[in-house]
Amino acid sequence: MIIEELIEYAQKLHLREKTGKHEVKVCSAAGCLSLKSEAVADELRKKIAELGIEEEVSVKPVGCLGLCSKGPLVTIDSGNRVYQNVKPEDANLIIEKAKTDPQSETDKFFTRQQKIVLENSGQVDPEKIHDYILRDGYKALHDVLEMTPQEVIDEVTISGLRGRGGAGYPTGLKWNTVAKTGNIKKYVICNADEGDPGAFMDRSLLEGDPHRVLEGMAIAAYAVGADEGYVYCRAEYPLAIKRLKNAVKQAERAGVLGKNIFGTTFSFTVDLRIGAGAFVCGEETALIASIEGKRGQPRPRPPYPAEVGLWGSPTLINNVETYGNIAPILRNGGEWYAAIGTEKSKGTKVFALAGKIVNTGLIEIPMGISLREVIYDIGGGIPDGKKFKAVQTGGPSGGCIPEQFLDKPVDYESLSELGSIMGSGGMIIMDETSCMVDVAKYFLDFTKDESCGKCVPCRVGTVQLYNILDRITKGTGTMEDLDELDDLCDLVKNTSLCGLGQAAPNPVLSTIQYFRDEYIAHIVDKKCPAGVCKFHTHAETGKSEVII
Repeated sequence: MIIEELIEYAQKLHLREKTGKHEVKVCSAAGCLSLKSEAVADELRKKIAELGIEEEVSVKPVGCLGLCSKGPLVTIDSGNRVYQNVKPEDANLIIEKAKTDPQSETDKFFTRQQKIVLENSGQVDPEKIHDYILRDGYKALHDVLEMTPQEVIDEVTISGLRGRGGAGYPTGLKWNTVAKTGNIKKYVICNADEGDPGAFMDRSLLEGDPHRVLEGMAIAAYAVGADEGYVYCRAEYPLAIKRLKNAVKQAERAGVLGKNIFGTTFSFTVDLRIGAGAFVCGEETALIASIEGKRGQPRPRPPYPAEVGLWGSPTLINNVETYGNIAPILRNGGEWYAAIGTEKSKGTKVFALAGKIVNTGLIEIPMGISLREVIYDIGGGIPDGKKFKAVQTGGPSGGCIPEQFLDKPVDYESLSELGSIMGSGGMIIMDETSCMVDVAKYFLDFTKDESCGKCVPCRVGTVQLYNILDRITKGTGTMEDLDELDDLCDLVKNTSLCGLGQAAPNPVLSTIQYFRDEYIAHIVDKKCPAGVCKFHTHAETGKSEVII
């Protein structure tokens, strides 16, 4: 099959649907579904049938539209107007707008973004391959098969793409390492074990545009010489798993996965492995162990998976968002992608905005945009007139950045300089009602529970860090505890086996650095400035106790 035949196949499937001239697109991502968006879609279809205007207007379920806090969301055609908080009783109004004025009005939440990875989310039906194909889907894979594997790797290298899973390792360099291991059995793995609290980037991409990820994996497999791949996804993502399974079957049926893709000698199959939700399995060697049926625990490196990975074979591991960038890079060229972003952080980054912010949701921004623009222009600022206090990036492994650094750019280097990390893309906003000691305690509570227990610094150190923070929030901490926190953080950071333990102290270190006065207030004054940790003193004993 050639690309023209694939497009003809997609057009035939599209014509069978008898879609109207205008499409009313209803968000069918997990967030909007939980707010009854399916009922909205059903009512729209009912009204369209009653009016007999099926040839004029049709309803289409799509992936995440981004503005999750205002769901259910509905948009019309490819217009910029997004209808928010839509209810079934709004069906007549939406249909009338579709017939008369489908494109008008813009929202800063959308206009300040630059969508590459998410260009199809909110536009394609995630359960229909022809929707993806008709938006240049699998064209990059077709064109890549006319290039040499090294030419493909060179384009990815030129793009400057870095791994979007957190570490930011150059993608082209990783691909090149796997490719140079020789003509032996190799594997490609997609890491979809997204476990950061408040993060939903990978889930949304898999739910809204699964073929984009499969195409990226297939291109990677061709480039490095693999013929077999796995998507490792946690069981907490049932909708993503359902749509991904469906996408694999459709891709095999269309001939873009499986044997002799596009009539070439290249073959590539994809299977799914469902994880039980262990956070440590986001670490690549623990993930590999889990796929092999072993306990999900990291191992010392080297050797790295690029040389000795799944079942002892060279293995390429990238996360969902990294693969989501591959098709547009190959369609438009590495130089096109490299022109976006900053000198060392190229392209765009998908973030999940959460916490004390008006516009909770999914965004994609060019690297280098300031934190202030993200929080106030795209995010809409802090609700209820409250004052901004900090933004935490990088999930439990990241740090808390205070107000004085809001004009810093969002890129790998700048966030690292501030004591945080890019991570996979979680961005949690905190206001004046947040206690930073309690925030650090919250993340340590998470990491100590998620530690696999294999190495002592992480297994014991995270528990001890949590215990000290717990004492401080209960009013029984001492100034010596601050020194002990510094020493213990340094020990855990520098001696833990994997990234979970190595990054676990970041929330503690950053809050001590930027909010030391809050720690002192808890220890010396026996009070919480934010009013989160409340104490009272028994007159008889003079001891402080926390009020639950």
